[in-house]
Amino acid sequence: MKCLLICASFLITSGALFADGAAHEQVWALTSAPDTVTLKIDGKTAYYQNTVQVDSVTERIIYLRAIQFMASKNFQQNYGYQEEGKLIFTTAQDLNVNPTYVGDDNDIVDPYTVQFSLTLDIKNHSYRYTITNVVFFRPTDNGNRRETLYDIHLKESDNTSRRIEKYATKLIASFEKYLDGLLAELYAGIEQKSPVYSKF
Repeated sequence: MKCLLICASFLITSGALFADGAAHEQVWALTSAPDTVTLKIDGKTAYYQNTVQVDSVTERIIYLRAIQFMASKNFQQNYGYQEEGKLIFTTAQDLNVNPTYVGDDNDIVDPYTVQFSLTLDIKNHSYRYTITNVVFFRPTDNGNRRETLYDIHLKESDNTSRRIEKYATKLIASFEKYLDGLLAELYAGIEQKSPVYSKF
């Protein structure tokens, strides 16, 4: 009988831990899945925005860990007010449209620089990220071509040139892939449940 009770309590505890792990994985999947970054259009403004729930961390810790993480990714902090729960960062990142580029001689290099701002609004054990002011700089024979995210979005839905439409789709997909990775790492850096953090 004693063995039966021990086995039953073990199964209940294992089930609870599994359910807790599944819930955590579900939050992680929502944060890091490719469709988490969704382009939103408001008039002539294109941006990305979503709210992420982090129940295990206070607003103060979210604020501090976000600053640490963004500094490690070469983002410049332009504004920060802890009592308001608001952070604004800007950056310029060099990326590649070719998703399989590994750096050997046979790979086609299709580089671009993207400049954008990322705002974090923190409250109620959550943070809302807003990515705005996105500007792409693509090299051409005459220098860099400057285009906003909204301009690229218009080209993506433009039916006049299939080549331009295809390139615009690839450019946005490349940027969104970068954002998916960045935002998943931000979530992991704020929550710090990774085995890497448990060793410190």
